[in-house]
Amino acid sequence: MSLAPNPIDAPGTDEASWSTWLNALPYAGMAWLASAVIVAAHPDDEVLGVGGLISDLAAAGTRLRVIAVTDGEHSHRGLGDPADLARRRIRETSAALRALGAGTAEVIRLGLPDSGLGRHEGELTAELRRLVAGFDVCFAPWARDLHPDHEAAGRAANRTSQRVLWYPVWMWHWARPGDPRVPWDGAFQVPLSPRAVAGKRAAIGCFDSQTEDRGRALGPVLSPAMLAHFTRATEVLFR
Repeated sequence: MSLAPNPIDAPGTDEASWSTWLNALPYAGMAWLASAVIVAAHPDDEVLGVGGLISDLAAAGTRLRVIAVTDGEHSHRGLGDPADLARRRIRETSAALRALGAGTAEVIRLGLPDSGLGRHEGELTAELRRLVAGFDVCFAPWARDLHPDHEAAGRAANRTSQRVLWYPVWMWHWARPGDPRVPWDGAFQVPLSPRAVAGKRAAIGCFDSQTEDRGRALGPVLSPAMLAHFTRATEVLFR
């Protein structure tokens, strides 16, 4: 029996298809937040999903805690030493947070296995229950993003906080405007300051490991078409 193709590996939806359609989503600000936790399944998830919001919250003096669930050591599976890649991705994250003006944000690394979070979901849930307590909100990967690690991180976050806001990442690639698989009735967009938009672009540029050609006809992890979804003047969240 053949397996269904992974939608993440299929040709994606271009950003032009999203740009006009997204104008119909309501707006909401986040300036009221005094503290926020950002859960990232992999280094760069937090920047792609809510990097602009991180920048604006940092500028407002919001207490920020980034929980790095994995170190992303398997994004180049079969190419080089995973430990070297993990160290590189950790450095990239630090540079990206500085580019966002959030270099003083607290970063907690859990070191759980990349591409294997589903097998450690109970452990992750226990860790997040402790680390999310007392914060105004938890931003987490959408639990139906069709990436197994994103989904495991999102489910774990949902068990530990009643104040979870989801950020999609791969959804922009595999979904279509109005896609019935997406909970648009709970979606809203957060406007970003021009400074945050520029900072997010710079922060994305810090992740060379994900944007450079990996060789062996693999191309980059994040193609220019994929990155185009994350350079908007707003970010979209789900309640």
